[in-house]
Amino acid sequence: MIMWTILLVLAILHRASSHGIQPLSRIAIHKATLALDNLAYVKASPTVLGLNGQNTEWVTVEYSSPNPSMDDWIGVFSPANFSASTCPAENPRVYPPLLCSAPIKFQYANYTSPDYKVNGKGSLKLQLINQRSDFSFALFSNGFLNPKLVAVSNTVSFANPNAPVYPCLAQGKQWDEMTVTWTSGYGIDEAEPFVQWGPKGGHQQHSPAVTLTFDRSSVCGAPARTIGWRDPGFIHTSFLKELWLNRVYTYKLGHRLFNSTYVWSQEYQFRASPFPGQNSLQRVVIFGDMGKDEADGSNEYNNFQRGSLNATKQLIKDLKNIDIVFRIGDICYANGYISQWDQFTAQIEPIASAVPYMLASGNHERDWPGTGSFYENNDSGGECGVLAETMFFVPAENRAKYWYSTDYGMFRFCIADSEHDWREGTEQYKFIEHCLASVDRQKQPWLVFLAHRVLGYSSDLSYAVEGSFGEPMAKENLQKLWQKYKVDIAIYGHAHNYERTCPIYENQCTDNEKRYYKGTLKGTIHVVAGGAGASLSPFTTLKTKWSLFRDYDYGFIKLTAFDHSNLLFEYKKSSDGKVYDSFRISRDYRDILACTVDSCPLTTLAS
Repeated sequence: MIMWTILLVLAILHRASSHGIQPLSRIAIHKATLALDNLAYVKASPTVLGLNGQNTEWVTVEYSSPNPSMDDWIGVFSPANFSASTCPAENPRVYPPLLCSAPIKFQYANYTSPDYKVNGKGSLKLQLINQRSDFSFALFSNGFLNPKLVAVSNTVSFANPNAPVYPCLAQGKQWDEMTVTWTSGYGIDEAEPFVQWGPKGGHQQHSPAVTLTFDRSSVCGAPARTIGWRDPGFIHTSFLKELWLNRVYTYKLGHRLFNSTYVWSQEYQFRASPFPGQNSLQRVVIFGDMGKDEADGSNEYNNFQRGSLNATKQLIKDLKNIDIVFRIGDICYANGYISQWDQFTAQIEPIASAVPYMLASGNHERDWPGTGSFYENNDSGGECGVLAETMFFVPAENRAKYWYSTDYGMFRFCIADSEHDWREGTEQYKFIEHCLASVDRQKQPWLVFLAHRVLGYSSDLSYAVEGSFGEPMAKENLQKLWQKYKVDIAIYGHAHNYERTCPIYENQCTDNEKRYYKGTLKGTIHVVAGGAGASLSPFTTLKTKWSLFRDYDYGFIKLTAFDHSNLLFEYKKSSDGKVYDSFRISRDYRDILACTVDSCPLTTLAS
């Protein structure tokens, strides 16, 4: 009993750790005190960024302190004025200098200056992105728990901080529709947002965009409402309709100011989606729990998302061989520090601007007590879904209920929202069954179920200690749907590792094959693909008959449909992009029609 209790405590601690502690939360900015020193300084250059239209630039920060220490650090603040004058009345601070804004990122003063402790001089190369406001850099002493503000730099800003940036494509509600979502500093009382687009080399047209935003009262709690708050600007979405299948289109983001001048983004391009059932080569990438990271090494205090840059680089490197991406929850781990959503969209821009980038909701986006989330915890840092639901388009009937279906050629994807109730009899359960039941398997033979939490099978240590090997109640409520409607593959995140099961139903392998599946679909293969970037989760040492492959490393999934009868599944590591696990499915339509265990009614008129 004592050993079991110890294991349970370790699992609980592991789960909290593996899902990541937001680095900015380690800084007790509300306890900061004023210790400005005339002999200390911070200087940043250049002072104006993006003179040639760039949205990302490197800045050199030089600093000096007469009393240097190993725990001195540099904070990057935006807006540049982070003093008491910017604190809202509802958020008073007790200790001067009444800082009411956490830094958007930070780094140790001796990170690239090993002699800083000796001579008190150092410098950093920091990467900034256009985030609709100016920046300043501050030198703090006394570590993170009781920081003292020693010096503040000059202001740095982009030439046009309001410029349209970081487009993200997503499939619309119809197969021939593509949506483009981006961020800017222009409200509808300042400019008209639109997309200029058309076939590559052909006639260009304008499509207007709708504009959304939110304020501090829209989110649900701290830190999103307090020290993590940052103005999100304006989020615009344009709907590009009646696309010709597989045709390449170019597009530019535009804002027409009311003085009749125009502000433009750079030009991007994408390939339109195939029609449902189209027989062509179709390549899909799926992963969860990637997060974001800083190319300059910032947020060094807690490196729980370092794997995300490798995953991003591998996808960019192979982008010509990717048609659509699914990000199944725990998107950027902002956890209420709103500036990090901009940093995430900047990181994925080369991918999301070129192929549809489809999302599922995770606990770090949605969960917050008293807001209707299925899990009553604080994982979203007060965001309660507002950020994800506003900043990214998904073809859901109601984006506050983040479940939807989308077709891509021979694939039907049913995306569940694991943070809302999915049990039998609920609204979401009815959606899941309709999504699975309504697909024409002759035209779309590849049926894939996606969710953030493991609603199927996982050997992650935390699940094993609970004795559930997946979300409690999930299998008993959903597995009969997967079996009845013959779901090929169910893929999840949440557990930060990779695992693949045999075709399985009610905890039993329904096929002993491991690499090549042909003929009748006997059971669903369950896959955990939550190792895209956040700190890894260990597996249990217990051996289960249904777990065929485990990997404690960073990676992602790729599905390749060659035609209506042949599908290739690959697990690739983020470190090198090479395949470390794979299997094939070869199946005809008659194989899907055939009855297997609990997949057909027990009696029919024929019998």
